[in-house]
Amino acid sequence: MRRTSAITLAGVTALALTVSACGRNDAAGGAAATGKAVSSGAAKGTITVWAMGAEGQNLPTLAKEFEAANPGVKVQVTAIPWDAAHDKFTTAITANKTPDVAMVGTTWMGEFAGMGALDPTPGSIDKSVFFDGAQKTTEVDGTSFGVPWYVETRLVYYRTDLAKKAGITTPPTDWAGLKSMAKAMQDKAGAKYGIGLQAGGTGSWQSVMPFAWSAGADLTKDGGKAYNFDSPEVLKATQYYQSFFTDGISDKAAPATPTTEPDFASGKVPMFISGPWMMSAVEKAGGGAKFKDKYDVFQIPADKISSSFVGGSNLAVFKNTKNRDSAWKFVQWLSDPKTQVKWYGMSTDLPSVKSAWQDPALTSDTKLAVFGKQLETAQAPPSFATWEQVVTGFDTEMEKVTKTGADPAAALKTVQKQADSIGTGS
Repeated sequence: MRRTSAITLAGVTALALTVSACGRNDAAGGAAATGKAVSSGAAKGTITVWAMGAEGQNLPTLAKEFEAANPGVKVQVTAIPWDAAHDKFTTAITANKTPDVAMVGTTWMGEFAGMGALDPTPGSIDKSVFFDGAQKTTEVDGTSFGVPWYVETRLVYYRTDLAKKAGITTPPTDWAGLKSMAKAMQDKAGAKYGIGLQAGGTGSWQSVMPFAWSAGADLTKDGGKAYNFDSPEVLKATQYYQSFFTDGISDKAAPATPTTEPDFASGKVPMFISGPWMMSAVEKAGGGAKFKDKYDVFQIPADKISSSFVGGSNLAVFKNTKNRDSAWKFVQWLSDPKTQVKWYGMSTDLPSVKSAWQDPALTSDTKLAVFGKQLETAQAPPSFATWEQVVTGFDTEMEKVTKTGADPAAALKTVQKQADSIGTGS
């Protein structure tokens, strides 16, 4: 998933992928399939790799270490701008001119697998090493088409100094506590708004869904074959989310271009929800390292459970690759815990492999450790091919809910009707 304002070298060749598995399926539908086995030995030949944004800029340096461990292989990385990536992929799939390996946004997996473009993950790749929510982003109709490369999730950022002024020394763990804390930030700590929440618009689903999941929502029904937006759990979360705006705790007229960092640094809006990349951003806005002690993070408060959105990006091998074995060996090497920690040091992308979080590079940062804890229960949207299209309607309705006070139940019925009309694409 693309970021919005809201995510050591393995010294030998990639581990051999030797466990036998059933053959590749030719479509996303049907029974779950596992990719055919990959040969043992070192990677060789040339593999082409596409990656977006900063990952595309940084990956060539890391790839040289894979080449050093596998002298017979050449990795050619092409950096793709995020805003052009989706169309470039779909054009390449249609023309049968895809790369061997690519970084694929988590919400694109269903679409690309539905187009028959992705190779099922070999059975010898241990899926249990990844955070469960991240692993599920690779699965379409029960079949995995890749691995999680890096992950991100969202937490509540808050000004500890202003919270203390508001009489709060312990972060809340439930919905009532969160709203009470945000209100106290206004009444006792001088904040203009208690918490910054997105007032609808593009990507607002990422802010609402953590509350829906925390209420126990399942975004699918009929055995995972249909959308489920108008459930009691999603309604409860939407009503709760709306209440921050109707009660004046959040700004319903917030600008389309967020001013999160300066507002947080000034104390105008001393709470917001976002991902790990915002740590460096708010510290810069607050004047540098001295600001680190003025804020902290905590998990999304629970209704039934604490849950949040899991994003990041996956690594996938395309079905028409001419060097499948080396492509999957590169993917597995990038999934090695030591490689993941090294990549974190280069990119600040958080590891998708759970054991990598035991490295001192991550455990030494107490704020970062909270992100690791939230990742244990973080969830992703369903991998339907039409998700990007359907969620546009959800964002539009949420803007009515937050800015005009529209009835949440009616809004969700509209979203559900649109989703049923569009279908899942399967």
